[in-house]
Amino acid sequence: MTRPYRVPDQVVVPYLEVIIGAAWWVAGTLALPSGIGTVLMAAGLGVTGALWTTARRRFGSGARLGSERRSRLLRLVLAALGLVVLAIVGLGATGWTELATPVVCGIVGAALFPLASLLQERSYVAVGGLLLVLGAAGALLALDAAGSTGPQGLVGMGAAAVLWMAGAVRLGLLADVRDRGRR
Repeated sequence: MTRPYRVPDQVVVPYLEVIIGAAWWVAGTLALPSGIGTVLMAAGLGVTGALWTTARRRFGSGARLGSERRSRLLRLVLAALGLVVLAIVGLGATGWTELATPVVCGIVGAALFPLASLLQERSYVAVGGLLLVLGAAGALLALDAAGSTGPQGLVGMGAAAVLWMAGAVRLGLLADVRDRGRR
């Protein structure tokens, strides 16, 4: 027996996937040549705007977190940002800058695991796992093509697609599309 996916009345932190996905999209398109990179960046920012507007209309600013959960969320975000900065600076200082984007993707993916229990969203475990796999594949590609920015584009835009898809599922957009298709 299958259970239908139900969108909760209130979503905690509804803009999370949208914001992180936009940052990854920008990072991915910066690796592309200027013409196509600019067009793809504009398209990605359009997707971000559409998801943001949908989240705002459906959930406003989202369900409120208690003070303890809010402080845990802030500590988790600050720890992840600290690790990201440390990885970028450390890899840049050692001459392994092509690994920065895949390693940061792995850090973001790993940060989603404790976030899943904090926000009680099991989907973050799957998204975190996909980002870890994407980061590992990007690291292998970066080591194979030293000095190339191709893996940065692949990892950046791939991570954005994963996060935006997870956001669309969490906001109930895919359920709406499925329901419209049945009519």
